[in-house]
Amino acid sequence: MTTQTPLKLAVIVASNREGRFAPVVADWFLARAEEHPGFDVTVVDLATIDLPTALSHTPGPDAAAELAKVTPTLAAADAFVVLTPEYNHSFPAPLKNLIDWHYVEWQAKPVGFLSYGGISGGLRAVEQLRQVFAELHAVTVRDTVSFAFVHGLFDADGQLKDPSGPEGAAKTMLDQLVWWGEALRSAKSVHPYTG
Repeated sequence: MTTQTPLKLAVIVASNREGRFAPVVADWFLARAEEHPGFDVTVVDLATIDLPTALSHTPGPDAAAELAKVTPTLAAADAFVVLTPEYNHSFPAPLKNLIDWHYVEWQAKPVGFLSYGGISGGLRAVEQLRQVFAELHAVTVRDTVSFAFVHGLFDADGQLKDPSGPEGAAKTMLDQLVWWGEALRSAKSVHPYTG
């Protein structure tokens, strides 16, 4: 349990695919994150953000308006959870686009992963994301929450049929994020990160 001010946790919902399953998984996870005493939770849903794929150091008014929806949230966050499906053994393009539009917002902050998909449960996407976030000087936590064959795991009301394993995995990941988030926040207060 945390003894400090709650960490600002940004949960990034990476899918913007039509008919996506992400909201079901997100709702389940957000209930767990919001119950955790270590966090103040905010959601970044990439289905509501339309960043251009052409990166620019001087974005035009439309791109600037889209960035204004997300950049302040990323900058203020102490920790992240990325909720990603696996598409073709990787993660969705809108997530990579969001990541690439930002740099310092990720630095010296912990990142946890919540994934879903077919037989791999999205873990191939997660392993690729670990490499991306390492380049951005972020710290990825070891334990993840993953759902293999996700459509069969939730009932018609969006509730897990057997929550015992995923609930334990979510608590473990959130506890790791608290440890890393508090450690990095404390370190940065003494010595700002200049990666």
